[in-house]
Amino acid sequence: MAEKTDQAYPIAPANGYTRSDGESLVSEDELKRKKRIKLFTYIGIFIVFQIIVMTVLGLTVMKVKTPKARLGEISVQTLNSVPTTPSFDAKFTTQIRIKNTNWGPYKFDAGSATFLYQGVTIGQVAIPKSKAGMLSTKKINVEVSVDTNALPSSSTLGSELNSGVLTLTSQVQLKGKVELMLIMKKKKNAAMDCTIAFDLSSKTVKTLHCK
Repeated sequence: MAEKTDQAYPIAPANGYTRSDGESLVSEDELKRKKRIKLFTYIGIFIVFQIIVMTVLGLTVMKVKTPKARLGEISVQTLNSVPTTPSFDAKFTTQIRIKNTNWGPYKFDAGSATFLYQGVTIGQVAIPKSKAGMLSTKKINVEVSVDTNALPSSSTLGSELNSGVLTLTSQVQLKGKVELMLIMKKKKNAAMDCTIAFDLSSKTVKTLHCK
């Protein structure tokens, strides 16, 4: 009688298909390729996001605007005029306002506000060195005295005083720098050009226009 021998057979996979070593390598390479594509996609999205953020910052926060100087409300203390001489003198209080619309402080050097009649200086006040904070207005209280001592003889002054309205101009020019993000500094000058009309009968300010 022939002897029975036991023979071992490999167990077949459930789907009847055996993966070769070559196919395993291909699958791993494909997986790595997909991971690289996903990584590059994320990097691309991040770069685009950064470009958008920097563009927005450049158009808003990092854009340096020129600060503006303006006169505030004027309170007349004394106002005297003599059309026959002709002459006048006045004292009043006001505010010099430095408006800063930047996302960083505006530091300016000491300067002055000049008051003129027909282009001739008749009064001046000092503006101390200071700064206007981010998105804020620096207000400086001043007392102004003006008179005709420095004026040459003028045939129009008497007529203007007789009209009951005295018109003066005021100018400011401040040199300074706007600081952004503690790293960027840009020179900017704050300027003012105002026209003031005084009502001589009521001794008040009739109009005030600044540009």
